[in-house]
Amino acid sequence: MAPNDSAHSTEAADGLAAGRRKAPRYLVPLAVAGVAAGTIGLVPALAASGDPDLPKITAQQLIEKIAASDTEQLSGTVKITTDLGLPALDGLAGSLAGAGGEGAEGSSADPQAQLTELASGTHTLRIAADGPDRQKITVLRDSAEYSLIHNGDEMWGYDSASNEVFHAEEDGMGEDGPEKRGEDLPATPKELADEVLKASEGTTSITVGGTAKVAGRDAYKLVVKPEQKGSTVGSVTIAVDAETGTPLKFTLTPSSGGKAVVDAGFTKVDFSRPAASAFDFTPPKGAKVTEADRLEGELEGEKPAREEFEGGLADFAGPDVIGEGWTSIARIEAPGGAGAEAPEKGDVPAEAQQFLDAFGDKVTGAFGKGTVFSTRLVNALMTEDGTVYVGAVTKDALVEAANQDK
Repeated sequence: MAPNDSAHSTEAADGLAAGRRKAPRYLVPLAVAGVAAGTIGLVPALAASGDPDLPKITAQQLIEKIAASDTEQLSGTVKITTDLGLPALDGLAGSLAGAGGEGAEGSSADPQAQLTELASGTHTLRIAADGPDRQKITVLRDSAEYSLIHNGDEMWGYDSASNEVFHAEEDGMGEDGPEKRGEDLPATPKELADEVLKASEGTTSITVGGTAKVAGRDAYKLVVKPEQKGSTVGSVTIAVDAETGTPLKFTLTPSSGGKAVVDAGFTKVDFSRPAASAFDFTPPKGAKVTEADRLEGELEGEKPAREEFEGGLADFAGPDVIGEGWTSIARIEAPGGAGAEAPEKGDVPAEAQQFLDAFGDKVTGAFGKGTVFSTRLVNALMTEDGTVYVGAVTKDALVEAANQDK
């Protein structure tokens, strides 16, 4: 067992992603699984064979190991369980997919319609990656499956249940791609680890929490815990492959206790290069194919409903950030500016309103009246004038932020 080793970090995920040249490599498995949504990573159940006996390692050395990882190829099976305390999203996702009517009716193979379901419940995925240009994720279901394939400058989505295909072509990253944006960021693993630990002081505890067996491989556990009061995050545990430095496991537990909010990851993993044919896709015979650019073109001649707000989207203010670190709260002003009224029940689809009402909680304060929409991780306060305060913080922290903002 590796001993505990304490260090600190504020934006552990952002810091790890800062490596200019190595980041695209070790982030491949996270990006492919589509969970680093966000912010969500890969977490399998631990094997029952006991914790492996590995050489001692410090938190800084483990961060360096992750940053130095050169994993670009892998394949495997991932199990993801998400429990945000939300109602089932299947009906809502279907409603959003078909919100536009004929000509903009969307496609059941559109990733925006399909991957919403990963926000709740337990799902099994097959994934494959071959560098930054080839990835594939397949969501397995009882009698069907959904695949999302990225191959070069093309992206395909296929829903076997409806035999529908969604196709999009990429224009590339351009001058503002990751390499361009990262020119001034730390380039070596040690520099990156130093920056992460320096930025963490006073807000976060980072420790090596021993070892684990993940998908049959030896791994170290990096444990990240907020030190600020008011955060809904209890801890984040990342299992790191002892040989390659690739993250194999990610578990996020809430400060309120209970089971993990996110528990997703590899149950099987292979670091050899997948066959090139794994990323080939040809629409099946009789499949309905929706081209992304066609949908966009059909919508261009119609005034989007959202532009009915006074001043259009130009008046929709970007979020201001209140606080810092784990207790940061985004303040989003309603379309139309200060004094605008919050949306009424008739302004949103019935399914969406039911979704919101399922976890709304009326609150009052110096700011006036509002409603707090709660999950086990992220909470949001909408005031009567439509201003929204949202963050991975407690309800009391949101109310206090709104009071101080007035």
